[in-house]
Amino acid sequence: MNALDDFTNALAACPLIAILRGLRPGEAVPIGEALVASGWKLIEVPLNSPEPLESIAALARAQPDALVGAGTVLTARQVQEVHEAGGRLVVAPNFNAAVVREAVALGMVCLPGVFTATEAFAALDAGATGLKLFPSEMIPPAAVKALRAVLPRDALLLPVGGITTANMAAYRVAGASGFGIGSALYRSGLAPAEVKRNALDFMAACAGTIRA
Repeated sequence: MNALDDFTNALAACPLIAILRGLRPGEAVPIGEALVASGWKLIEVPLNSPEPLESIAALARAQPDALVGAGTVLTARQVQEVHEAGGRLVVAPNFNAAVVREAVALGMVCLPGVFTATEAFAALDAGATGLKLFPSEMIPPAAVKALRAVLPRDALLLPVGGITTANMAAYRVAGASGFGIGSALYRSGLAPAEVKRNALDFMAACAGTIRA
């Protein structure tokens, strides 16, 4: 299948994107194993992490059934570098039409960051796969509901920033399609077992259940 089909299937199974900011190449494989074992299939390594392309390449090789890529992608050249490393997912904190177009041309999933309805419509027009609502600390569930009312019904809305197991339900009710989870899931140096515990807690919260 292509990246878009894999993304659609992964989002249906677990609508959570792991944001591994600060990940080092030596941690990549065990952290990836912990996430995939917990049911996560979407993994992002921000490009301001140490040697991010090495980590992306290692994750892509070790977890071929996951959709691996980069975050904090700011230029079309960076999109190309992520693609060359084996990444199939491009996430950005902002909307840059050149980044979206390059990702689409390379058959990659692209989730640009947007804050306003104007940015959201422009990103979708450029070919974005979905929209990263960022920072979600400044986009409460009421704002997500308002965006959902005017955007195309099938537009994917993924709040990122400050998402916790406690506030996920309110965002889901408002119309969020999924979430990007960062420091509440992974911080540099965190042991794979701890990451797995965090991952399972988020899975349970997303499913509306409570783990014993």
